[in-house]
Amino acid sequence: MHPDPAHPEARPARKPGFIARVRGNFLAGLIIIAPIGLTLWLIWTVVGWIDGWVWPFVPDAYHPEALINRFFGNPEDPITVNVRGIGVVIFLIFTVLVGWIGKGIMGRSLLRWGEHLVERMPVVRSIYNGVKQIAETVFSQRDTSFDKACLIEYPRRGIWAIAFISINAKGEVYQKLSNGEDFATVFLPTTPNPTSGFLLFLPRADIKELDMTVEDAAKLVISAGLVYPNTDDPTQPPA
Repeated sequence: MHPDPAHPEARPARKPGFIARVRGNFLAGLIIIAPIGLTLWLIWTVVGWIDGWVWPFVPDAYHPEALINRFFGNPEDPITVNVRGIGVVIFLIFTVLVGWIGKGIMGRSLLRWGEHLVERMPVVRSIYNGVKQIAETVFSQRDTSFDKACLIEYPRRGIWAIAFISINAKGEVYQKLSNGEDFATVFLPTTPNPTSGFLLFLPRADIKELDMTVEDAAKLVISAGLVYPNTDDPTQPPA
């Protein structure tokens, strides 16, 4: 039996547009650039702080600037260019290119080699890994948004609460809990502050998925049940 071409699952997935691809490359570039850039900036700042204490004890004739001027000379009329905005454009283009290269095979191999090298540096390793985790959390497009709104029985059977499905349980948590059934990672927000809550791991069978969007479910939580989604079509904004 051939699937109905009009059915949404039978249609081929739409390819992301040019803007979506550029945005994806830009965010991928930020994830690569931010840890490296901030790590180098922190190292440069610490080195400059140490230099500020050491160089006053060194004779002026042996300062790097004096040595460069002595051997290479100092141009009398240096060219200076100060056009605001050009640096921002260059940064955006450079970030997109880095993201595009970093998502390729050669880019990933080079990045793995660089991270393996950083892992051998005690202080740099801690700085880089910390900044990388922050960058991936802030800029990554994967596994950073809730999948669906749902209802779960909490804090006991017979009492239902709105929660948000994140991803399927993974790693050791899934290995310890799974006995042949799927487990989901669920975030249960508090009212009226949804930024705090509880992280729960529940069997899929104990979760009732909702048709309303995650945004509408969040409004329902924040408003303490006063703002309900569109009753005619839960997938649409409130009427």
